[in-house]
Amino acid sequence: MKEIVVIIPAYNEGKSIGRVIAEVPSLVEEIIVVNNNSTDDTAAVAGKAGATVLLEENMGYGYACLKGINYVSGKSKTPSIVVFMDGDYSDYPEDLHKVIKPILDGEVDFVVGARTSALREKGAMTPQQRFGNGLATFLMRMIYGSKFTDLGPFRAIRYETLMDLNMEDKTYGWTVEMQLKVLKKKIAYTEVPVRYKKRIGISKVSGTIKGTIFAGIKILGWIFKYSIK
Repeated sequence: MKEIVVIIPAYNEGKSIGRVIAEVPSLVEEIIVVNNNSTDDTAAVAGKAGATVLLEENMGYGYACLKGINYVSGKSKTPSIVVFMDGDYSDYPEDLHKVIKPILDGEVDFVVGARTSALREKGAMTPQQRFGNGLATFLMRMIYGSKFTDLGPFRAIRYETLMDLNMEDKTYGWTVEMQLKVLKKKIAYTEVPVRYKKRIGISKVSGTIKGTIFAGIKILGWIFKYSIK
């Protein structure tokens, strides 16, 4: 079996992170929770649940993901597959089997768990999330010929492919940056439908006007940045 690690960025997810960790399939070698300067007990709960806990004091989803990647790349034995998921319990960790299967089967190097309407709990995605995803993926289809339908955070990628992407976004543009770089580098990818439910707590992005606006600006910025290169 290929070695698989999971990276979970987490900011004030003390009420949910333990449940997320408990439901990650046992085939995962290591669960890495990056505590993004939480003010609650996220770090303590994650550590008690058996995760490796890292601290990233710079606020931002991308900062947290990069911290996890730097940790993994510094190990004496690097993994074959890196999986990213959120710590708010909106994903179904047990769907990890579906997300990694196309990579294990040698079909692709990158997989996005697509939050399809048929498998998505009513109200799990806000109207602004649905609109933002729809607009971003529409533009990606028009400009890059993409087949992506979602910017879902639940995703898996070969370790070597991830390192080759040289990820750099520190905040809201992390997911779209990864997908755009996959398209530009012509890396084999696919989507698999995954279940999605209402998160525990309030989203730090779509749950606030400021977060929604900044996320939208960052995502569109990445899309148009690559269109003129």
